[in-house]
Amino acid sequence: MPHPTLCPALLLLLRLAAPPPLPALAPDAPLPPLVVPPTPDRVPDYTALDPSTGLHMTGTPQHLQVAAYRLRVTGKVSRPLTLAYDDLRRLPRLDTRDPIVCRGYFEDYARWAGASLEAVLDRAGPLPAAKELELESADGYRTTVTLAQAHSGYALLAYEWEGKALPVLHGFPVRAVFPGQPGSCWVKWLVAIRVR
Repeated sequence: MPHPTLCPALLLLLRLAAPPPLPALAPDAPLPPLVVPPTPDRVPDYTALDPSTGLHMTGTPQHLQVAAYRLRVTGKVSRPLTLAYDDLRRLPRLDTRDPIVCRGYFEDYARWAGASLEAVLDRAGPLPAAKELELESADGYRTTVTLAQAHSGYALLAYEWEGKALPVLHGFPVRAVFPGQPGSCWVKWLVAIRVR
């Protein structure tokens, strides 16, 4: 399958056919049980294939405890946020089958699901001067995306892969997913979003 940024018309058709996000859950609504993924015995080399998932390995695996996990949204916002894992699971939910593309290295195909990034930003209320987001991983990796990319309606904070909790090697508990953007934007072990 061609890289989605090479075929804008095809990408647009896929987006138009995508289902709308599922609505937010009420604060007291029961959540599906969480099965915490096991920590693997072996970590594949950088960009090597992880045989347990069929995804390629990037980053330095982090072992975050879901009960203590918090995502902080700060910077040029009117309402800074601190969101627990279950807070994210209660937000409007998106899913996608868009590939992660690290040009020259790999293309990985999978189903990702999680909280709408747009819904998170709507809660935080970016200020008029805001232009971009800096995303930070627990392993120290950082990257930026534009506010327009984050407000695309398709970007999500994934907590599921193929209907299960994200694997530890691929971002558990939460990773950013930016359909149509390079894999460098898909930050694993996401712990902070700074609006700048």
